[in-house]
Amino acid sequence: MSVGLLLITHDGIGQQLLNTVAGITGCTPLRVKTIGVTINCDPDQVASEAGRLCSTLDQGDGVLVLTDLFGSTPSNIAVRLLEEHRVLVLAGVNVPMLVRIFNYPSLSLVELGNKANSGARDGVIVTPGNKAQ
Repeated sequence: MSVGLLLITHDGIGQQLLNTVAGITGCTPLRVKTIGVTINCDPDQVASEAGRLCSTLDQGDGVLVLTDLFGSTPSNIAVRLLEEHRVLVLAGVNVPMLVRIFNYPSLSLVELGNKANSGARDGVIVTPGNKAQ
């Protein structure tokens, strides 16, 4: 068994990130689903869909839920999953985070969440040699 992965983001950001990272790594080692939240969506309907996807993705090890912006509608929907599902929710999804997740697919839910968090943090770098002062 392994952790499932659910990306809940604005519009198609999650799917685009997933496509990009799958291209970089050459695989998708976890069961993954994405939900694109549109401006005119019904948050209750999207939350219901997210719950169904969590139930499908969770094969016993839980689901890592990634969202793009803390406090936004996708993030608020993700947080609602905590009430009924074994999930760990992280906001601020980015390419380095997903690469880290794909490189460590056999970790537990908590370990994978920690690895994702460190990938996101460590992946943001001010490039040496910048002239801006």
